[in-house]
Amino acid sequence: MIMMQVCVAQNKLSPELLWKIARVSARGISKDKQYLIYTVSIPDVAANKFTKKTYKMPVAGGEPVEISNADELLVNESISSDGKFKTSNDEVLINKVKGSDKYNDLPLSNAYVINSLMYRHWDEWADGKFNHVFFAPTDTTTKTVAKDIMPSLPYDCPTKPFGGDEDYIWNPDSKHIVYVTKAKSGTEYTVSTNTDLFEYDITTGATKNLTEYNKGYDLNPAYNKAGILAWLQMKRDGYEADKQDIAILYNGMHFNLTADRDDIHVEGFKWSDDGKTIYFNAPVNGTLQLFKIDHFIITKTNFSGTISQLTKGNFDIAGIVGEVNGKLIISRDDMNHAPELFSVDENSGSMVQLTHTNDEFYHHLMLCKTEKRFVTTTDNKSMFEWIIYPPDFDPAKKYPTLLYCQGGPQSALTQFYSFRWNFQLMASQGYIIVAPNRRGMPGFGTQWNEQISKDWGGQVMNDYLSAIDDAAKLPYVDKQRLGCIGASFGGFSVFALEGLHNGRFKTFIAHDGVFDFRSMFGTTDEMWFEYWEKGGAYWEKDNAVAQRSFAQSPSNFVDKWNTPIMIVQGGKDYRVPIEQGQQAFQAAQLKGIKSKLLYLPDENHWVMKPQNALVWQREFYNWLSETLK
Repeated sequence: MIMMQVCVAQNKLSPELLWKIARVSARGISKDKQYLIYTVSIPDVAANKFTKKTYKMPVAGGEPVEISNADELLVNESISSDGKFKTSNDEVLINKVKGSDKYNDLPLSNAYVINSLMYRHWDEWADGKFNHVFFAPTDTTTKTVAKDIMPSLPYDCPTKPFGGDEDYIWNPDSKHIVYVTKAKSGTEYTVSTNTDLFEYDITTGATKNLTEYNKGYDLNPAYNKAGILAWLQMKRDGYEADKQDIAILYNGMHFNLTADRDDIHVEGFKWSDDGKTIYFNAPVNGTLQLFKIDHFIITKTNFSGTISQLTKGNFDIAGIVGEVNGKLIISRDDMNHAPELFSVDENSGSMVQLTHTNDEFYHHLMLCKTEKRFVTTTDNKSMFEWIIYPPDFDPAKKYPTLLYCQGGPQSALTQFYSFRWNFQLMASQGYIIVAPNRRGMPGFGTQWNEQISKDWGGQVMNDYLSAIDDAAKLPYVDKQRLGCIGASFGGFSVFALEGLHNGRFKTFIAHDGVFDFRSMFGTTDEMWFEYWEKGGAYWEKDNAVAQRSFAQSPSNFVDKWNTPIMIVQGGKDYRVPIEQGQQAFQAAQLKGIKSKLLYLPDENHWVMKPQNALVWQREFYNWLSETLK
């Protein structure tokens, strides 16, 4: 068992302590169903990296043992069921974009010749190489060269930037490979979210589009043992935050198993070992809970099942590892605890903690109370929010309070444990945190989730103000010391609220936020997002929706800015490019507003390197100390 002797007595969480917490992630369940295999990543701040160790432990719990042969113990998903073939992926140069590739006599050229979008994505520039899937015989005595199943295609599988080995799988018949790709390139690629599932026949070389009928995302394919294919699906092209459902291909027909449940937005799923149940997690009232679909009704023309919720509580079921001995292995966390692995009894929903990687750490740490609260919005709706209290909270005192603005814009605000936007860490510095599930949060119905699109500066801003105004009435909230913080859409929210808060807040912090809608539209990478969220382009003068959207740009309201603001910007963030933070900082400085720019040249939309993360947190809390006195 890993014990972290880093605390004495009852400590409050600090940035330095946060970066001693080990990070647990499951690898899977061993082939013989005897062991749970997992990895522990330990931050090494001095070396600015992570040290990883892999362990096995009995599936029912017990003492972990460090191992070096994890791949031998786990099922190799890259090998076909009959054991004859193996898949892999590699980059293939398709388009000559770099000067050194176009002109052999200029090998030192670092020029890019660009003819279309998307020429950069997330945190890297497109270099003309694409991820392709290959297969080859497992018999190493043959001299067969691995075959590219996507020859000459300017498409990616695994998909970029976040796809992995889960993007291509074997059919149990061992004759077909199903893979995910967006069959578009160039400018057409950047305005569409239409990924599809393609089936490649390894005997004939023929490829068939299995999801041509669906125009939105099709992702994460998985077969059960009977050869029934399930996957995650969104319906509308261009809408990256559409309701996500579980789709099925059975008997040549397509079925959606969760479409009728307006309240369900599926995060991830896994088949049971016998193929008769699908387990999935989804947001519910500010948490992520575990569900199942079973009691399938299967006919020649129908495939349906019964949906039931298995767990309840103030925690997140963040991932489903697998099933063994009638129990599910899951990853669970909450606002006070980093992820650990648990088993769940399917019948009762009761849980047993299996990994105890950070138990000793938390034994010496003061935890924070989290409280559910409902707030009435300006349009008379009931809005859910979390309030997080300092670990030594005294209701007789008054505390500075922070309004947390979630990113996304359509991402669930649940009991997540972040190593940057860490509510326990914030509260441990003496702040009360108000975290509202404003418009655009899944888990409260499709209408609530969609009311944010094309109206970023509208009702959602009123939701934020309703949340902080309600909190300000609490006797232990110091309404003279209110701050507002957030990243991504939350960073935009900070910029927007700076121009309309009417003296409510004393300080702001925005990380990688959208400041100017026009320059964002002209420099960001994923244009499907911009077209959907704004309702069109800024030059479409007859498009009333688009014109209203662009009129809501925070840059239009800088004349009303008058409150100290700290701005954080990643240099390799091509989703919210550098000029967004630069423009906001420049405006604040020229207006004589107390302001600070934290520039992270090697970071993307997040902060990945330990030392940069510690700089981020130290500057974050230094700023709050300076401005919420």
